[in-house]
Amino acid sequence: QVQLVQSGGGLVQTGGSLRLSCAASGRSVSNYPMAWFRQAPGKEREFVAASKWSRSSTQVADSVKGRFTISRDGAGNTVYLQMTSLKPEDTAVYYCAGRYTRSVVILTEPDEYDYWGQGTQVTVSS
Repeated sequence: QVQLVQSGGGLVQTGGSLRLSCAASGRSVSNYPMAWFRQAPGKEREFVAASKWSRSSTQVADSVKGRFTISRDGAGNTVYLQMTSLKPEDTAVYYCAGRYTRSVVILTEPDEYDYWGQGTQVTVSS
């Protein structure tokens, strides 16, 4: 079993930056898909960013392209979401997610992931 522990997040003004971290334990995730999703009140969970494995190509949602970046540490077991130029519409609970099996494509649907972090609130004030 893999456990994901998230850190970071908080309250920031419009235009500010935050970095979220997601540390995996229990098994190496360096060769497996990892992703970030977010969920705003009253809305469905939506894709933010993902990578297939450590040092692979990445993909971000159109709504955050050019502002958010997903990356992993050298060992590949901590995933980061660097968020810049934050907007009020980025306010949500952010979740990291992982998958037990490998993928040759980047996965962007929540039900394609097997385990989740506890979530962390990001609030962007106007």
